[in-house]
Amino acid sequence: MEREQQPGRRAILGAAALGAGAMALSGAGTATAAEASGKGHGLPVPTVIGHRGASGYRPEHTLGSYQLALDMGADIIEQDLVPTKDGHLVCRHENDITATTDVSAHPEFADRKTTKTVDGTALTGWFTEDFTLAELKTLRAKERIPGTRQRNTLYDGRWEVPTFDEVLQWAEREGRKRGRRIWLYVETKHPTYFRKLGLGLEEPLAKLLRKYGRHKKDAALFLQSFEPSSIQRLRKLVDTPAVVLLSTINSRPWDFIEANDPRTVADLVKPEGLKWIASYAQGIGPDLSVIIPRTADGKLGTPTSVVKDAHAAGLVLHPYTMRNENSFLPADFRRGTDPNAYGDAFGAFKKYFETGIDGIFSDNPDTALLAAEDFRKSR
Repeated sequence: MEREQQPGRRAILGAAALGAGAMALSGAGTATAAEASGKGHGLPVPTVIGHRGASGYRPEHTLGSYQLALDMGADIIEQDLVPTKDGHLVCRHENDITATTDVSAHPEFADRKTTKTVDGTALTGWFTEDFTLAELKTLRAKERIPGTRQRNTLYDGRWEVPTFDEVLQWAEREGRKRGRRIWLYVETKHPTYFRKLGLGLEEPLAKLLRKYGRHKKDAALFLQSFEPSSIQRLRKLVDTPAVVLLSTINSRPWDFIEANDPRTVADLVKPEGLKWIASYAQGIGPDLSVIIPRTADGKLGTPTSVVKDAHAAGLVLHPYTMRNENSFLPADFRRGTDPNAYGDAFGAFKKYFETGIDGIFSDNPDTALLAAEDFRKSR
């Protein structure tokens, strides 16, 4: 990344990403990184995104997790959306709710357990699309990875599965209380799968965005999806800033697989692929390994040119996901032998920030915020 674009300055998100290449792409029909920022609304760079809330400390995708992330100071808070049987959008990372709710303890729903194939993977459990919202509201959320985050199990059963409408109401209340807008980061999960079931995500999502005034290009919200076609569909419905999520380098988006599109993530992060994304989106959210691949022994290798190339295309970069535990960190930042103990997360954050990324998803917003502050001071 060029010096004048470095994210160490406290700048509006996206301003750091705008170079000559971005300006060249800012003509008619092409979205710019400045538009993605909600220009003039003060998001710092690097931006800290509370991944599923503050999921390192509370069961993910609960109002408790979102509230803690906000109270910690996260710049943006993430929601993943899946539908209920009766078409309501609820916040779960997956439609399989076996691990994140107490559904298995409800004998009245024992016959709902089934095996489904979601995006090519066979899963056995309970699924949101088989429950009405009223039924889903009888369940309670629990910690997804209790073996790793045993302390989070203290909060099992405390919160319901929230609807996205409820989250938007919460954000409105918190915004009035704090005198500022609350930024959200909203993902459509498995959109092709759900559209085949007659439960398309984009239309009800766009309706909610319009209801709460978050449908404009300066909205305090990013849309995101691993399926580019979902972002393209949303682009026809709302002007809200959008980001294309990218998995590991050799993977293919599921909608590409369905459409027999041979392109992989490796193709999409080449200059021509990034230019194509910039024609309808404002950013990319790649797996961290796309930014800095890991070596055979699990350590961080040499950074790729993806940050520089994406910025040249006028795109912001919000890679995912940083977590504090050894089991999730690159091998050179692990400390001790306990996989569930914290490693040198600050050291890993520093390496990623040095690549010039505009923000990062983290399960531990407090750690990420301190790391971002340290990085800004060092520039």
